[in-house]
Amino acid sequence: QVRPAESGGGLVQAGGSLRLSCTATGRYSSVSSYGVGWFRQAPGKEREFVAALSRSGGRTRYSDSVKDRFTISRDNAKDTVTLQMDSLKPEDTAVYYCAFRITVSTLQITTTPREYGYWGQGTQVTVSS
Repeated sequence: QVRPAESGGGLVQAGGSLRLSCTATGRYSSVSSYGVGWFRQAPGKEREFVAALSRSGGRTRYSDSVKDRFTISRDNAKDTVTLQMDSLKPEDTAVYYCAFRITVSTLQITTTPREYGYWGQGTQVTVSS
């Protein structure tokens, strides 16, 4: 079974940048086969949508809280999806999860966690003020 694998988390000062990467491990392990979403969960809060990318890579969607600061994209050569996070704020502090979704259409995209069938273990992002 495929499993997403996140990397790139860490500690950064407010205003700084981090780049998270998501690859696929296990059977049928190619990120290019899936729609991809990034979600995050801060202590004491529910998991929330951050960004999503269609299987084709042609459609993206962002939460209002990260729009114009975060960028989700595919690197087909590396078979990786990245989340570039700029102008980070302390409220961005959370565990970030990458998730995969099987889609019929290459353009389908969703912000709903329950529509993603495969989840990574998460990577911690901490933004200090």
